[in-house]
Amino acid sequence: MPTTSWITLKLDAETGIETIRAHFTGHAYDPHWHDCYLVGITEQGVQQFNCRRQLHSSTPGQAFLLEPGEVHDGNAPLSGGFTYSTLYLQPRWLETQMQALFGDAPANSLPGFRQTLAHEPTLVQRIAQAFVALHHQDLRIVRHAALDALLETLSATLHWRQAEPGSARLPQMAIRAREYLHAHVEQDIGLDELARASGVDRFRLSRAFKAAYGLAPHAYLVQLRLSLARRLLHQGSTPADVAAALGFADQSHLGRWFRRAYGLSPAAYRKHCTNLPDR
Repeated sequence: MPTTSWITLKLDAETGIETIRAHFTGHAYDPHWHDCYLVGITEQGVQQFNCRRQLHSSTPGQAFLLEPGEVHDGNAPLSGGFTYSTLYLQPRWLETQMQALFGDAPANSLPGFRQTLAHEPTLVQRIAQAFVALHHQDLRIVRHAALDALLETLSATLHWRQAEPGSARLPQMAIRAREYLHAHVEQDIGLDELARASGVDRFRLSRAFKAAYGLAPHAYLVQLRLSLARRLLHQGSTPADVAAALGFADQSHLGRWFRRAYGLSPAAYRKHCTNLPDR
C-alpha cells in the first residue's frame, strides 16, 4: 500500500544543525531519542507524541521543544496526517551560544527547556524563519541573523539544569545498568549479564530501569545504537560498516530499526548529510 509520508533533510555544515521537514500519516515513528536539542513547529494537522510521561498534541501555532535524550514517539491521530519542520541543534553549539547570552550561567550546567510545548507566537515565527534560512541555504549572513534572533527568543524558555539531571534520585542499579550498556554497546548483551553487572535480579532491574529512563533495557540499547549509527552515518560511514560496528545482525537489521525510529533509511540519511552516493 503506497504511503503519503515524506521527509526532506538538509545539513548546515557551519553549525552542524540538521533541518528536517516531514509529513506523516498514521504511525510516524517508534519511541526513540536524539542526542540533539529539537526545536520545531507543526505546520499542519495534529502531531501527537508521548514525552516526559505525558501525551502531547502539537498543532499549528505551537512550538515543540525536546532536550537530548528525551524519549518520544510520533503519531497522526487525524486522517490528514501532520507536517512539521524541525531544527536539530547540536548540544555543544547551543551551549556555546547560550553561555555567551548568559554570562552568569552556573557551573556544570546545561540549558534545558521548561516545557515541551510553547504557545509563543514570536518563538514560532523565529523557528520558522531560522528553518527557512538554513533549509534553503540562504546567504551566510542571513542564516546568522536568523539563528541569533531564534536564540534571543529561545532564551526566554530556557533554564539551567545540572549536567547529569536527577542522577542522585535514580536507583543505583539503573545507573549501573545504563553505564554498562554504554560501555558494551556493540556486544550481544543478555538481561542476566546486565543484571549481574547491576547487582540485582533481572526482573527488579527491568522495572527500575524503565521507571528511570522511560524504556526497558533492551529498547534502550537499540536506541543507543541508533543514536550512534546516526552519528557515524553523518560522518560518512556506510550502512554496512555501521551495522557491523554497532552489533546489528546485518545492514537490513539496522535499516528496519532505523526506519522505525526516524522514518527514513540509513542510506537516505547518509546521503542527505554527506551528499555521498548510496553504498
